[in-house]
Amino acid sequence: MERAKSSNPVLDALLQAAFALHPTEIDLSLDRLERLLGRLGNPHLRLPPVFHVAGTNGKGSTCAYLRACLEASGRRVHVYTSPHLIRFNERIRVAGQIIDDEALAGLLSEALGRNAGQPITFFELTTAVAFLAFARTPADATIVEVGLGGRMDATNVITEPLVTGIAQLGLDHQQWLGNTILDIAREKAGIAKRGVPMVISRYPKAVTQRIAEVAGVAGASLAIRGQDWDAASYEGQLHYRDAEGHLGLPMPRLPGGHQVDNAALAIAMLRTQARRAEGLTMPEAAFRAGMGWAEWPARMQRLDAGPLTALLPPGAELWIDGGHNPAAGRAIADVFRGAALGDRPLHLVVGMLASKDAAGFLKAFAGRATSVLGVPVPDHATHAPEAIATAARDVGLPAEPSPGLAEALAVIARAADRARPPVILVTGSLHLAGAALAANGQSAG
Repeated sequence: MERAKSSNPVLDALLQAAFALHPTEIDLSLDRLERLLGRLGNPHLRLPPVFHVAGTNGKGSTCAYLRACLEASGRRVHVYTSPHLIRFNERIRVAGQIIDDEALAGLLSEALGRNAGQPITFFELTTAVAFLAFARTPADATIVEVGLGGRMDATNVITEPLVTGIAQLGLDHQQWLGNTILDIAREKAGIAKRGVPMVISRYPKAVTQRIAEVAGVAGASLAIRGQDWDAASYEGQLHYRDAEGHLGLPMPRLPGGHQVDNAALAIAMLRTQARRAEGLTMPEAAFRAGMGWAEWPARMQRLDAGPLTALLPPGAELWIDGGHNPAAGRAIADVFRGAALGDRPLHLVVGMLASKDAAGFLKAFAGRATSVLGVPVPDHATHAPEAIATAARDVGLPAEPSPGLAEALAVIARAADRARPPVILVTGSLHLAGAALAANGQSAG
């Protein structure tokens, strides 16, 4: 179960009270949340126009591009994402601003009071809090990231989004979503709604067919990459095409080829919803600005000078990325294969939750990483550092355990060749990436 703490004692007590209501068994229904929302006056039915985004990887980055483009067009935007990196408040952005402690504490207290001690998951309760905040504050749009899956995710109480989208798919959370990519595609496609366009990325034919089946039953239309829209990067630009024409845009600010895909999905969602009678018009200038404005911490982020980077020799680079499944591992490894690092050594500091496939994630780095240091993820049920090291060795990577992040960086620093400063990537968990941000004195929003 996810955890959240706050340095504000009032807010921290309310967060812990919310955790205490967690059901002993999860039945994957929306009944608990719908009951609470009814007691709160159904705020989810009074949201500004909703952009609803699912996917295994890339959905958070897609939300970041949606927000950047919408704000570049002059709109006030609510955003609900998860998980947080440092402070729970990061999950709820009200009309462009991360919710403050006082407002969040008031809404949590109200939701807990209306819930009257009934069992409810932490994510369900805080989803109700976010929707309550959004319904009470004027804005032009609401961006909602699915928490887990789609069909039975708490965010799927939204009945009439403006548009839905599905980012990249991969194997993750199999205990809830199924053991095959087709099972996972079916669950993600469960956010489809009658009369609402669903924009999807490029997948194998069988996966697209499975999504189309679910969308067809729901009565949703599909906008499919490679058929109804497409994008590519060349000549230093992101080139986007659909039935309305071509956009030549700056390359996305966030690094990695996979960010071209995430940015393109956001553009396609924005262009698709704009065709609806109730849609929001989007000038081309907003897309241009949005490519450079988008921010999404802990996704291929190079850390600034701070206490953690000070542990490393001059010229070293310290990066973080919260990727934690095999598909994310491949995307991250591709970034470093394409980077102009020459023969500089790449060291991985890896911490992963116990439910994740460590060997599957690390396999992508075989032949590229110089070493792996396994570390625990603070305050979470985690693979033991030795287990991560063993998984790394099993895929051919030199590895050893370490008791913590600072200790791992010290090991790398002691062995570093000053003529070839190391590149270090802290990865395997968003929670670990958040801990690295906090330890380096940086914020996440």
